[in-house]
Parts: sequence; C-alpha cells; structure tokens
Amino acid sequence: MLPEAFTDALPRALQHLLEREQPIPAASMSRRTFLKLAGAGGLALGAFPLTAMAQEAAPKAGALKPTQQPTAFVHVAPDGIVTVAVNRLEFGQGVHTALPMILAEELDADWSKVRSRHGSNDPAYADPLFGVHLTGGSNSIKNSFVQYRELGARARQMLLAAAAARWNADVATLATRAGQVLAPDGRSLGYGDLAEAAMAMPVPEKVTLKDPKDFRLIGQPTSRLDAPAKSSGRQDFGLDVRLPGQLTALVAHPPVFGAKLRAFDDGAARAIKGVKAVLRVPVDRGGEGVAVVADGYWPAKQGRDALKLEWDTSAVDKVDSARQLAQYRELAGQPGARQFDADMAPLAKAPRHIDAEFVFPYLAHTPMEPLNCTVRVAADGAELWVGTQLPGLDGGAAARVLGLKPDQIKVHVQMAGGGFGRRAVPTSDYVAEACEVAKAARAAGLDVPVQLVWSREDDVRGGYYRPMHVHRARIGFDGKGKVLAWDHVIVGQSITTGTLFEGSMLKNGIDKTTVEGMRDPYPLPMRLTVHHPKVNVPVLWWRSVGSTHTAFVMETLIDEIARSTKQDPVAYRMQLFADQHPRHRAALQLAVDNSGYGKKRLPAGRAWGVAVHESFSSVVAYVVEASIRKGQPVLHRVTAGVHCNLAVNPRTIEAQVQGAALMGLSMCLPGAAITLKDGEVEQRNFDGFALPRIIDMPEFAVHIVPSADPPTGMGEPGLPPLAPAFANALARLTGKPPRELPFKLV
Repeated sequence: MLPEAFTDALPRALQHLLEREQPIPAASMSRRTFLKLAGAGGLALGAFPLTAMAQEAAPKAGALKPTQQPTAFVHVAPDGIVTVAVNRLEFGQGVHTALPMILAEELDADWSKVRSRHGSNDPAYADPLFGVHLTGGSNSIKNSFVQYRELGARARQMLLAAAAARWNADVATLATRAGQVLAPDGRSLGYGDLAEAAMAMPVPEKVTLKDPKDFRLIGQPTSRLDAPAKSSGRQDFGLDVRLPGQLTALVAHPPVFGAKLRAFDDGAARAIKGVKAVLRVPVDRGGEGVAVVADGYWPAKQGRDALKLEWDTSAVDKVDSARQLAQYRELAGQPGARQFDADMAPLAKAPRHIDAEFVFPYLAHTPMEPLNCTVRVAADGAELWVGTQLPGLDGGAAARVLGLKPDQIKVHVQMAGGGFGRRAVPTSDYVAEACEVAKAARAAGLDVPVQLVWSREDDVRGGYYRPMHVHRARIGFDGKGKVLAWDHVIVGQSITTGTLFEGSMLKNGIDKTTVEGMRDPYPLPMRLTVHHPKVNVPVLWWRSVGSTHTAFVMETLIDEIARSTKQDPVAYRMQLFADQHPRHRAALQLAVDNSGYGKKRLPAGRAWGVAVHESFSSVVAYVVEASIRKGQPVLHRVTAGVHCNLAVNPRTIEAQVQGAALMGLSMCLPGAAITLKDGEVEQRNFDGFALPRIIDMPEFAVHIVPSADPPTGMGEPGLPPLAPAFANALARLTGKPPRELPFKLV
C-alpha cells in the first residue's frame, strides 16, 4: 500500500497503476463521533477534522468511512434548498453540476433547489477509490459515480425514516418525489421540514440504488449550476479572495530555473507608496526570489519592477532549445530502456518502409486565472484559500513550510479559472512559495493574510511545462498495410523523476506518463525504447498528459500506412480493430456517419482528416474538414464521436469535447511553443505564446455513443485526436505528413 504522499496527484497512467494495488482506505469514524460532528440545524454538512486521518482505533467491520457519510455532503435547509459538497476542484469541467446531479438523482431532490459548494482537505472529500484528495486523470465522475449515488440514497433513507417516525407509519409505505416525502393517504412533508430529525437517524450502510431506466436527472442535458454566476461576472475565484487586512505579494523569480541571488537593491521598491515589505525568500527548485508585499497588486508590481537584482546562474544548467533538439536526436540513436520488445528481424526485409521523426516543443498551461494562493497564519495553525487540484498534498506542503502539523492546516478550495494540470504540482510550487512569503511577512511584523499572485508573465516564464519530446519511428509493412515490425524511440523528460511519484511511476527506467497511448489499440509488433534526459526545465502533466504527443504519432503514422497502400483510413482502422475494440469502432463510426465522410463532396481545396484515440478510459474520434489558406492551416469543421459509457450530463460532455479540441488546436498553430535561450524562456505572454482566437474555432458537432455502463472521464480525452486528425487532412492536401507541432507547412 502506497503512502498518501505518493498518490495525491493521479494522471491516467498512475491511476491504472494503482488500480492494480489495494485501494487506499479513507479514514473511518465511529457512529458516535459522526453524530457529534454532524452539527445542528438541518441535515448539516459535517466538519470532519483532519485528526480523523490519524485515528488509532481500528474501525469496526463494515463501518462507513468519511467519504460515505451523507452528512458531510448534503445540507438541506428549512426552505428545502439542498447544497451538495463537491469533492473535486471545479475549474471548468462541470463537476459542480454533474456530481450534484448524481446525488440528487438518488435523493429524489427538486433540481431547481439544488446548489453546490467545494469541499476542503478534510478526509471526507478524498477520492473514494484512492483515499487521497485529487482532481485529475479525468476520474471525478468515474471514481465518484457510485459514491455520490450512495450518498444520495443514504440521505433519502434518513429522510424517509424521519417522516415515518413523525407519522408513526411503516417506512416501506412511503415514497419520495422532487424534494418531498409522500404517504399513501396523500400527506406530504418537504425535505426541509424533516432535515433536522433526519440528521439524528442511523446512517444506513447498505442502500438500494435506482434502476438506470428510472433516472430522471442523469442522462439529461442540464445547464450548469455555476453558469449564471460565471456568465454574469458574479462568480468569485481564488483571485477574488479578500480578507480583513489582506496584503498582496509578487515575487521576482530567477531568470534561470534554480538560480540564486548574488545581490539586490530594494531602496527604490521600498519607496513606492503602498509597499509594506521586501523579503528574500526561497522559491521552487532550490532557487531564491524577492517578494514585494504591498496593499494591492499595482504597488506590488511597481515595487517589483523597481528592484535592482543580480543573479548567480553559475551553478545551474542553461538550456538552449536548438542545442537540446540536437542532443535529443543523438539520444534517439542510442540504446535505451525498453517498454515493448517485439522482434525487429522482419524490418529489414519488409517491402515498404516509413522512416519518421517527430518534434514536440515545451508547452505552457496558461490558465485564464493566474496562479494565486491566500495564506493566513496564526500561532495555532494556518488557513489557505486556493484553487487546487491537490488540497491534501498542498496542505501538507504548507505544514512543512510553516512548521505546523498537517491537521493544523485548513485548505478552503476555491473556484479556479482553468488549470489543465498546472494546479496539480507534486512540489506544490506556488502554494509553498505563498507560505514562505506569509511566514517571512509575519516575521517582519506583518501579521495579516497575504495573497501571492503570479502574473501571466510569471507563469509563462517560470512555471511548469509539458515536456519537449522527440519521436523516431521506422516501420516495415507489406502492400496490404500489415505491419511487420515497428521500431520506435521516444526522448523526453520524465514528469515523475525527482518527485514523490518516482518510486511508483518510474518502472525499469521508463515514466509511465511518457508512453501512455503508444501501440494500443492496434495489434502492432512494436519495439519501444525510451530515453529520459535530465534537463533544467520543470515539467508537469498538461491536459491529456502523454497522449498529447503519442496520439499524434500513432494516428498520423497509421493514416500514412493507409494512404501509402491506397486504403481508406477509416476502413483500415476498422480492419485493425477487428472485434477487439468495440468502443473505438462505435465512436469512429458515429463520427463518420454524422460528418458525411465518404458521402458528401467537399469544396475545392478541402480534405478529410480522421483520428481516434482512447485516453482516461474514454474514446474520442474526430472527422475533420481542413484546408490551407495563404500558407496557413485552417480547420473548418469537426465531427466528434464520443464513447464515455453513461453520459451523466450530455451538455457538459459536449462542452468538454469542444474545449479540449480547441486546446488541441492550440498545439497546431504558429507560435504554440515554449523555447529557451541561455536558460531563459523566450516567451512572456500571449503575444509570444499563441492561443487560438475565436476566428480559429471550427464548426463543431458532438455525438455520444449511447451506453448504460458506468461512466468514464471526459475532462481530457477530447484533446489528443484533434491534432492528428487535422494533420491527416493536411497530408492529403500537401502530400507531406506534418511531423512537427506546431505545423510548419513551408
């Protein structure tokens, strides 16, 4: 069993690795303790203390865990308003609607009265499968589907029991509908009338869940609960936290990762009105920085701009992108660790060959809301307000920095404006930095909350990145497209090396996140070699992790084999799937059928492109129409076929696929690369690190394969197949398959 520190952030590969291990149980508590902590005034949200994680008494057999207690998740107010606590960060993916839908379904709540709120770092809000706090790996709905159904069903049984006691009736004769308990004689009681009494009822350990045919909420296209506030500008995010006496801090980071200060002059900074302190603080990767603390963002920025800094970069490597590419190419020709090791003897004798090299740059996350964390330190503990994917891990990092125990840290999870992996950092970089600044400010006499803010430039130039990769492939196949041997090499940094995940994620010298998406679902005789060079650039998972590059390589090469053997790319894939991959087949066929592929005639200068890929247990297929205008690639139309099993909220799935595809498009367009020279990132903001504009967004149609199987994730799977589908269309137009992202057509 792995300790919590190893499992607090879980990309897909780690998720699959741990599924083969015994799940890590969340802490459990006695019925007596549960009732004492449940609170009063309705079916109240529980305030499970962090000390529950360290309970010494062994739980009774069959005792419910904090993650199973409805009191921690459901609050029914006297007016019938039902507030559902969400155990994941909401940062655009729609869990603040989908998870309440699941709970409300079994609760038989009146949906018009359902609201949602974030959980915290309390043990109740850990992932029920892994027992740790996380939002990642597209597993929010997948892992909490049964959990939230059972929570709703337990709360419903407690309300029924309270009504039966009030009416002196047999509970088996009672029913529920739309927030009311109904008696056979026509009497009814609203949930708000019963909530306080229901809280005192025993929590049923076992409940009977609805037959899916009786669902009235799950599966229905539903508008998001947070849409009105977000669309009107009323939604508060982490950046909007305002506490009494709160100050703002910005940090001057080293220009080269890990560099230290040689000297600095803060006289001009301290002279700026509103600046309260200038503090030398440790920052990520062993570096040093200077924090300017002020009574607002603008004076903090002015103060930081006024600093005169001398940096010592003598002890750190200075990465140069051109030199790095040459080094990667050299590594690709050397022996390395093996993931797959098929016989390559048929390669030399194969009648046809493809030799290909692919280059993928570093990518920044650039969430719309800049990184931020507000810290309030007291003698007996500390509180954090932060939009985090890992409240447990970040709370532990805060405890280490502040010299406190983990149970002295309270993390208030805030709504976040995007993240794409950047708010799930194993080093807790910006959270730890915020705590360092708050600690230093307190030591300097500023005993007030401090909000650390990273500007867009801070994150683009000093954050974490999707690793740069080089792929090299040599494929031998026959005239019918049968692959006889596929020799493949990947060169790129390991995301998990040097982190707490190294022991579980790095096997035989190979980081599982690097190779996910390779080979499968195609029955290919592949030899896969991997090199993980050490580079002084911090790397992290980026939406869809390894599939950001492996899907592009696999799907463009499969398409190229089909074209070179004069086979239809859809028919060729279907042939390779055979009867082994029905979900891939169904998703691809749905996209084909709804796109007009093979039936309608495209305008002159346009071409079809196709790709299909599984990631995070869901399959997405794209059929696209593309052209080239004035030497630049243009994506006109995208038709998606999606297989994610049961669609909890089809409207959210549609939005997630569209958003992920747009992010996939961002990898393709000019300017979508992070490059380094003399150890410094060359890009600063959106003027240098380009993102798609509204004029780049294609027409889009999303179609979902009907299924009643338990749902799988949808936050990330829409991204990987977009770029290869686009590339395959361009290859048909130019006769030359793109081998590099962003596309270079000239």
